[in-house]
Amino acid sequence: MLTIGVDIGGTKVAAGVVDHDGQILDKVKYPTPANDPQGLADVVAKAVAELCARQEAGSVQAIGVGVAGFVDEDRATVQVAVNLGLRDEPLKERVQERVGMPVVIENDANAAAWAEARFGAGRGSDHIVCVTLGTGIGGGLVLGGALHRGRFGVAAEVGHYRMVPHGRRCACGNHGCWEQYASGRALVAEGQDRARTDPQAAERMLKLADGVIGQVEGHVITQAALEGDQAALECFGIVGEWTGLGLADLAAILDPECFVLGGGVSDAGSILLDPVRASFARHVSGRPGRRLAEVRLAELGGEAGIVGAGDLARH
Repeated sequence: MLTIGVDIGGTKVAAGVVDHDGQILDKVKYPTPANDPQGLADVVAKAVAELCARQEAGSVQAIGVGVAGFVDEDRATVQVAVNLGLRDEPLKERVQERVGMPVVIENDANAAAWAEARFGAGRGSDHIVCVTLGTGIGGGLVLGGALHRGRFGVAAEVGHYRMVPHGRRCACGNHGCWEQYASGRALVAEGQDRARTDPQAAERMLKLADGVIGQVEGHVITQAALEGDQAALECFGIVGEWTGLGLADLAAILDPECFVLGGGVSDAGSILLDPVRASFARHVSGRPGRRLAEVRLAELGGEAGIVGAGDLARH
């Protein structure tokens, strides 16, 4: 049995045919229509039709759709997806009536977490916390071998765990959320602050950014750090410290076997992973004596959402 996994992002809709081993056999991409629920369902249906036409007739039997937003407990309605302009959107019904196959809707971070648990860095472990360090922070929980969604379907919004009372204002409306200190946005804030206050120390980052502070973005800081630039490494050290601190708090609540770190910030590899692991070990409760969860880098990259959505449709 084959399925199709669809990953709906703010700028593109990516879809792929997924087999039972989590392999993507074929893939297509389309631009995401802005603030157009009917148009979004049309695009998903178009991607499904194109992929099905290239497979043996009847071999694709279910569709999984991952979307960046809150999905209800029935995996049918997108309660809110700010970047897509969706609110109380019956996306399952809209897609299902267009494709004529069973459809499952899931939060994109949950789908990616399921993929890593089944086929990626978390395989072989039944208690996994996935943390996606992108522009913000996403999360997914696989506990006891099952995806944990919570009573209302919106569990694992770990980026909005408030780390600092009355701290930095977050886009969610609260202050001090974890993603304000440990995310791509936080890394950029550290890099630009360093370039502004100590341009001599940030010389390499500024050179890579053509001398424009506003162009000291994540890829610039990562490149400078990979070259051994001390200022860029210190930016990763700060973000790594905050990331490890948050993982320690999650370990106190969830006691997972491993944490899996994904998202664009994790592309820095050991430059991020080393300070995260050190911070986690310092801050986790019950030391010495407590068994520590492993902290690993995600393995599936940008395809995790497609693989996870497709596999959830199968299950």
